[in-house]
Amino acid sequence: MTTWFDSILAWFDVWRAEPHPGAVKLLWTIAVFLGYFLVRRAVSAYIARRVTDVSREYALRKACSYLTGIVGLILLVKIWIGGLSGLTTYFGILSAGIAIALRDPLTNLAGWLFIAIRKPFVVGDRVQIGAHAGDVIDLRPFAFTVVEIGNWVDADQSSGRIIHIPNGVVFQESVANYTQAFNFIWNELPITVTFESNWEKAKEVLLSIAQEHTAVPSEQAAQQVRRAARKFLIFFQHLTPIVWTRVVDHGVTLTIRYLCEPRKRRSSEAAIWEAVLKAFAVEKDIDFAYPTQRFFDHAHEGKSGGSTDVAS
Repeated sequence: MTTWFDSILAWFDVWRAEPHPGAVKLLWTIAVFLGYFLVRRAVSAYIARRVTDVSREYALRKACSYLTGIVGLILLVKIWIGGLSGLTTYFGILSAGIAIALRDPLTNLAGWLFIAIRKPFVVGDRVQIGAHAGDVIDLRPFAFTVVEIGNWVDADQSSGRIIHIPNGVVFQESVANYTQAFNFIWNELPITVTFESNWEKAKEVLLSIAQEHTAVPSEQAAQQVRRAARKFLIFFQHLTPIVWTRVVDHGVTLTIRYLCEPRKRRSSEAAIWEAVLKAFAVEKDIDFAYPTQRFFDHAHEGKSGGSTDVAS
């Protein structure tokens, strides 16, 4: 009578002589799982020794987990389903798995190529992308860096923060460039005077101030526009300062429209406002307007109607 040990040896002899296909696949599956856990643990240990930043360590661990998982899945498909004997097909599926696992880095790399070839901006430009705006100070394969402007700071002044933006965002958000092709922007200052003011005189005063303080001479601006027109369909009729007139509820709004350099918008506004305050201070027939209430008492004023009206 044979023992159970002899039975096991006899079974292995039979299997070795003619192995069962299912058993072979099972052994390879176990090998894949063991390899997956061993590789994942080894890479995690290496990352833990080399990387000190917690967030970066987390990102690398996640990327390693996704990559090894997809490779393991492809190997399991190869073992159990088969039909992938062609080396080209096998590597094609492997490449697709890697592309899925590294989708964001590959998108950022494609964004870097787009920026390098199409040049929606270069280092030194002032740009706005989505909610972020700033001066580009660095451009790398996976992200570019800007010194932030705006946010809690008014008039496009620097906030002092450094923002790292993934390159792939150029495929998702519109890119506004303040300095591409020509180095100026239009700025407007609305100034409202009362209805009783001499608004025509006020308009002449504002136009004179705008012409005096505009930072971009019209001929220089025209040259930049002509140069930019070689690449873009750009056409400006008026490059000199102008004052537009508009009637609002509490007075006449005179809007100064002038050219300025993107990084000097706030300083130009301050210079113009100071000049306006000084000029209006000596003009007796020009007053600033602001929301007010006005009362009409027809009975007291001797007007027909009898009742007292109140208007605001």
